[in-house]
Amino acid sequence: MTILDAILQGIIQGLTEFLPVSSSGHLMLYSHITGQAGEEGNFLFSAFLHLGTLLAVCLAFRSTVVALAKEGGAMVADLFTGKLFRKGLGNPERRMLYMMILSLVVLVPFYFLRDFIEGVAQKYLIALGCFFLYTSVILFLSDKCVNGHKGPGELTWKDALVVGLFQAVALLPGVSRSGSTICSGLFVGMDRDTAVKYSFMLGIPTILAGCLVEIKDAAEAGALGMEQFPLFVVGFIVAAVVGVLAIRMVDLLVKSNKFKYFAVYTLLLGLAVVGFGVYRLAH
Repeated sequence: MTILDAILQGIIQGLTEFLPVSSSGHLMLYSHITGQAGEEGNFLFSAFLHLGTLLAVCLAFRSTVVALAKEGGAMVADLFTGKLFRKGLGNPERRMLYMMILSLVVLVPFYFLRDFIEGVAQKYLIALGCFFLYTSVILFLSDKCVNGHKGPGELTWKDALVVGLFQAVALLPGVSRSGSTICSGLFVGMDRDTAVKYSFMLGIPTILAGCLVEIKDAAEAGALGMEQFPLFVVGFIVAAVVGVLAIRMVDLLVKSNKFKYFAVYTLLLGLAVVGFGVYRLAH
């Protein structure tokens, strides 16, 4: 890996983790193009890239992160004092935390299929292209949604289940996690500000869990050597800086009903990848 690789992958990760176009799909496509697919060192580098985007979320939504962290601490205190269940769903922050937990629980059973699915997409570009096309479809549909009215204090367990299921599908490379969760939030009637915040707050534990899995994979592959640590840091910084800018862009585009631009992009990209995959199989 060169410093240019680190910068380019940092830019790709920072942009595509938050723009509704799939970071895993773009990084996999990059690895196909550059011939780096399957390299063991990619596990640890990918973990650093994800940590960069995790920092970006915390910086861009610092007030919401602090509010949820405080409420999480209060929930722990209530648990030990026997008040947790007596308080019910409580304030909007507590309700959002409960709904996030439910959305994450839905994700768990699907996580065990991730390696198999990623292996198929690594081997067959046609599959990756089809996953990009799925992203395009849900983006087109979300852009047609009537503006919802549900805020954090009005979320229900049904809303959380729907978002959780869409996030589970986003384990497929080429399916955008942020796009899936924002779109599903709009589908269940969240207002646009709540859909964006719920998506990115839900992304914090999801990204963190992904980092831990990648570090575990790197350890199992014996690829924890730190000789490329400076390049990992470069990727981390680039992903964080670009990620903050991408989050601001997504927030603006969701509120102005501009997701259709990304729907067109993923449609064209999906068709191109499917076409290239067919060409490779034929030759």
